[in-house]
Amino acid sequence: MRRRFRRAGGPGNAAIAAVTVFALCAGTWLLRDGTGTHSPPQPSAAQAHTGADDRSAGRASAPALPPSPPDRVRIPAIDVDAPLTGLALTPAGSLDVPPAGVENLAGWYEAGTTPGERGTAIIAGHVDNADGPAVFYSLGALRKGSTVEVDRRDGGVAVFTVDAVEVYDARDFPDRKVYGPASRPELRVITCGGGYSRSTGYRGNVVVYAHLTGSR
Repeated sequence: MRRRFRRAGGPGNAAIAAVTVFALCAGTWLLRDGTGTHSPPQPSAAQAHTGADDRSAGRASAPALPPSPPDRVRIPAIDVDAPLTGLALTPAGSLDVPPAGVENLAGWYEAGTTPGERGTAIIAGHVDNADGPAVFYSLGALRKGSTVEVDRRDGGVAVFTVDAVEVYDARDFPDRKVYGPASRPELRVITCGGGYSRSTGYRGNVVVYAHLTGSR
């Protein structure tokens, strides 16, 4: 069932706790497999932010779009084409997650910015489930310059270009950098990643940083 769309009036993106997407990171498939040999790809240092990226942060950004809930996300470079469901905060202040049993499903933070609107929009999804790889299994393989497309309920498509792909240990997750406000339309796509332990699952998160470069 689709959750009712709510405009941002509650906690802002910056209020999301560092444990936001830790629920994505149990590594159920690897735990069941028992070997950890099928770990998902992780971003290389070459895909991280650089000084040049920071200096060009305000360049080549398309005009912001009016608010509209998203329905679908596509990332052609890693064969992602998935519907989106609304996600809210749990009582603990962390972001709820899509149902783990649905392999090809991602979620967006519906109390925050809608993708294409000015500010920071958040999309999150599982890297795996008990049956194997899930929607964002290959997110760590994404490279700068790749495209992320988001279908919006108003009939338009917001097109984002990837600026960086980084991986963080859960203990050092940079809340403000990931969830903080932006002066242009930006997008974060998040899943679990980093080191893996059979006792705790994945130890961190992969984060894709992107900004709006077009629409249709």
